[in-house]
Amino acid sequence: MLPLLAQGKFMKLQRVCPFYLSMQRGYFTSLHLFFDSFIFLLQSKMNCVTMLIQMDKEGIKPMYKILIVEDDAAIAAAVENQLSRWGYETLCVSDFEHVLETFTSFDPGLVLLDISLPFYNGYYWCERIRSLSSVPIIFLSSAGDKMNIVMAMNIGADDFIPKPFDLTVLCAKVQALIRRTYSFGASTHLLERHGAILNLADATLTVQEAKIELTKNEFRILQLLMENGGSIVSRDTIMRRLWESDSFIDDNT
Repeated sequence: MLPLLAQGKFMKLQRVCPFYLSMQRGYFTSLHLFFDSFIFLLQSKMNCVTMLIQMDKEGIKPMYKILIVEDDAAIAAAVENQLSRWGYETLCVSDFEHVLETFTSFDPGLVLLDISLPFYNGYYWCERIRSLSSVPIIFLSSAGDKMNIVMAMNIGADDFIPKPFDLTVLCAKVQALIRRTYSFGASTHLLERHGAILNLADATLTVQEAKIELTKNEFRILQLLMENGGSIVSRDTIMRRLWESDSFIDDNT
């Protein structure tokens, strides 16, 4: 009896307000779509977190590191925030007198470099970085005339983006350059101790402006010493490292 009465009241209400039923259906449809979207986003985030945890266990880095050499704090912060949202690990240089030291310690996969900087300009740092590494370098500068672009490319830059620029376009160019650079090989690794920089990719040692090519044994010994900087390395440890090669090593050498 009660269901019949309730049905009668509902039918009477529908006659009084014809759009009542359509409103009810629209409301529940919208609510259903909202919950579907919420569940989809939640599942996507959970899958992303699971993937990152798995990658961390396997020692895989999900994104590359980017060094930002920009003395305009507002621009640097905006670029850093945008790149971080894309998943990149970023670092803004604060000591513009020792950019190379920051570069070697951070070991980035890409460098964003301004031209007008305190102490030394971007061209100087581009040349210094190029003497150590083939890491991609993108210039960001308001001096976007033909002469500056040509000069930047000639000293080793991979791209030049004039200011002002769109942050989305910048991130797309960064992503494309990283994809082209690292799709067939790994990034260069560097070791630095007291201004001496050892390049693990080509077995060279750079001290100030001088670049020295090392023999196989010199490279092995120096790598071992720099990896244990500040600690005493025993003679036996050095001999074991040298004996990893196929060359005969005289204990009295």
